[in-house]
Amino acid sequence: MATPVKPPPRRGYRSELRAEQARQTRLAILTAARESFVAQGYAASTMRGIAAAAGVSVARVEQAFGTKAALLAAAIDVAIAGDDEPVAMHDRDWTAAALGAAKVEQLLAITAAVLAAAQQRSAGLVLAAFEGTALDGDLSRLAGELAARRATTATWLVDRVRHHGALRPGLDRRRAIDSAWILMDPAIFDRLTRHRGWSTRRYQRWIADSIRHQLLPDPAPNQVPPPVAPRRKGLR
Repeated sequence: MATPVKPPPRRGYRSELRAEQARQTRLAILTAARESFVAQGYAASTMRGIAAAAGVSVARVEQAFGTKAALLAAAIDVAIAGDDEPVAMHDRDWTAAALGAAKVEQLLAITAAVLAAAQQRSAGLVLAAFEGTALDGDLSRLAGELAARRATTATWLVDRVRHHGALRPGLDRRRAIDSAWILMDPAIFDRLTRHRGWSTRRYQRWIADSIRHQLLPDPAPNQVPPPVAPRRKGLR
C-alpha cells in the first residue's frame, strides 16, 4: 500500500512563520542596539558589534534598519512605548484612563506612572541621540523630533490639567507647557536615578508632585492637597 503523500504546508502558514521570525530577529537587533547605545554611547557603538550581539550579520541589520541613526531612532520608539506595536503613545489604554480621571490628582498619578516607566526604558537612548548630534546629521533631526514629541506630551498634559481647573495665578498656557516640558527632560531622570541614586518609583512621585506644584494654585492655608499616589503598574 502506497504511503499517502503529506500535503505541503499552506502558503499562509509559511508566510506567518517567516513574519514572526523576522519580528523576533528585529527585536533581537533592537535589544542589542539598546544595550550598546546605553552602555557605550552612540559614537562607540558599531553596526558590527550590534549585529554580533544579536547573532545576525551586519547586512541583516542594515537591511532591517538602514543606518545606525535609524537603528537608534527605532530603538527609542520601542523603548518609549514598551513594545513594537504600531500604536502612538496618545492612542494607548493609559490615555483613556487619564481622560477619564475624575480629579487632577488622578490624572497626574496616571501620567507620572507612564512617564516614569517610559523614562526608565528610554532615557539612556534619548541622551545617546542628543550626545551624538555633533557626529551625525541624522541625529540632529532625530533630536529635534524627540524634543517636539516631548512638547506635544507637555501640551496634552497642560490642557488636561486646565480641563480640571485654572492654572496657578500668573501662569499662562505657554509657560505652563514649558515648565512641564523641562520637567520631562530625560536628562533629569538620568541625573536623579543614575547620579543621585533615586529609584524610578521615587522619580514617579517627584514628577507628579513637581508638575502639580508648577501648574496648580497653592492650596488654601487650611487645606492640605491630597497626595499624588503612585500607581503600582504603569499603563501603556
